[in-house]
Amino acid sequence: MSDTLLQIRNLEVDYLLDKGAFRAVKNVSFDIGRGEIFGLAGESGCGKSTIAFAITRLAKSPAWVTGGEILLDGRDLLKLPEGEMQKVRWRRVGMVFQSAMNSLNPLMRVEAQFHDVLHRHTGATRAQSRERAEAMFKLVGISTSRLTDYPHQFSGGMRQRIVIAICLALQPELIIMDEPTTALDVVVQREILEQVIDLQRSHGFSVLFITHDLHLMAQLCHRIGVMLKGELVEVGDVRQVSHAPVHDYTRKLWNAIPQLPGRRELAGGVA
Repeated sequence: MSDTLLQIRNLEVDYLLDKGAFRAVKNVSFDIGRGEIFGLAGESGCGKSTIAFAITRLAKSPAWVTGGEILLDGRDLLKLPEGEMQKVRWRRVGMVFQSAMNSLNPLMRVEAQFHDVLHRHTGATRAQSRERAEAMFKLVGISTSRLTDYPHQFSGGMRQRIVIAICLALQPELIIMDEPTTALDVVVQREILEQVIDLQRSHGFSVLFITHDLHLMAQLCHRIGVMLKGELVEVGDVRQVSHAPVHDYTRKLWNAIPQLPGRRELAGGVA
């Protein structure tokens, strides 16, 4: 379908251990549409991040993709030569890693880190990188005068915004966000999520949002997939999964969230 950007088909990922292979992702299939925010939820160790690394082909031994397809516009990423995959990675599919705010190089000014990324993938000059970095800082609400600062001079929430800005600088069609707000307090979480929604609406990119927090996901996503022990046990729009979950595990996840009075705000409106 022309409105489908990414298709995961029967994906299987094993970890090859001394005692034999452990299957971490078991026959998982789902789609992500253009301009869609798709959430992948589940407890720690259920295979969410393993799927993210499989999509970007950043999984390292002992992890191996042993089956399935990952189709970007109908093209199987798993079959691309590494040189071709490098043209896809970051340019078409970007990733904000777990604890991403700590992934900035502490010895380099932020401006230099923007230049490293842009020069490597687009051949941009320092002047072009500076211009792009200023535009990205404005997008995420940080003064451009801070570009010459070092990462330690920013708060945790600002560092997270910088990482998102660097990812957006290459204008990818899909951004994978793996637990991007876990280390932040709830107020900063809310600010960053609102900013992600605003950026997604204005730029139209797709998002794969990975977290164990269903409440957080319900505020951001259009559809949600729930994983349990490597299997995708439920997929549905945010209202269906929140109001009428099919799988018992999904119901348990919702029941684990403290209930507060008032109406919940969802991506598609108010619950």
